[in-house]
Amino acid sequence: MPSATLTRNRWDWIPVMLGVLHFAAVLWLFVAFPALAWWQVGLCGLAYAVAVSWNINSISHNFIHNPYFRQRWLNACFSFMLSATVGFSQAMYDFVHMRHHSGNMDRPDDGGRTIDYLSIYKHGRGGRAENVWHYTFLSYFRDDPAEILRAMGPRRAGLALQAKLEMAGVAAFYLVLLVLDWRFVVCMLPFNYLGQCLSSLNGYYEHFGGDPDRPIAWGVSTYGRLYNWTWLNNGYHAEHHYRPKAHWTRMPELRRALAEEQRRAGTRVIWPPHALGFLDRSLSPRRLPPFPPQKEIL
Repeated sequence: MPSATLTRNRWDWIPVMLGVLHFAAVLWLFVAFPALAWWQVGLCGLAYAVAVSWNINSISHNFIHNPYFRQRWLNACFSFMLSATVGFSQAMYDFVHMRHHSGNMDRPDDGGRTIDYLSIYKHGRGGRAENVWHYTFLSYFRDDPAEILRAMGPRRAGLALQAKLEMAGVAAFYLVLLVLDWRFVVCMLPFNYLGQCLSSLNGYYEHFGGDPDRPIAWGVSTYGRLYNWTWLNNGYHAEHHYRPKAHWTRMPELRRALAEEQRRAGTRVIWPPHALGFLDRSLSPRRLPPFPPQKEIL
């Protein structure tokens, strides 16, 4: 049952507390930074990068689909905190991610357009997905905040305003850190980029090998217990794309309900966590046929 504060159920205190701890860890790293040896900075930087991807794909992702709080102001505060933690606007991520679910990794039309900003097919050739490493390391530079804000338009004016405020808040937060210790910001910037790249890598294998034309097979799932315990059931990605509003705690139950339908549709399952999907031999590009061109987007 939900509590008086949380929207869905008491299990949401887990991602809420993890989100707070992640933000606190960033602050701790800033305070501890001057006393750390270079190798300690390197290890903390790598942990920070992994944590950025982890947050985006677990805490932040679930927050988009099922906001944790009943009160709007609490959701707004949590959104600002997440934005400062990972380094970009949560509200903008909300819009981009909803487009992701609208397009579901759609293939480009004759004009090269996709509904899904994150589509792995957008920059691919011959109906195939883009090379994984191109997608992983170039996606960060393809984001255009101005274009996304324009796409929000009058219908999402409130979200666009929140995105602008969050971008200003993130800029102010890191400007203060820059003034207090510019070395910390300069040192962590490459690790933040690495974290964004790891998130793109994760997203790539959440869909590579899936079928963009069959809703039950849009996503690619992986059912390792450790991955799903630590990433809040993000491994159940085919199930998530088929039922995006299903709560993260209900994913195993949803898998059981869809098992036969998924089997008939050939929904793909891999054995490693998504970020290590390149280790799964079934995903070799030579074994995956190209999909036919998609109809023009109206």
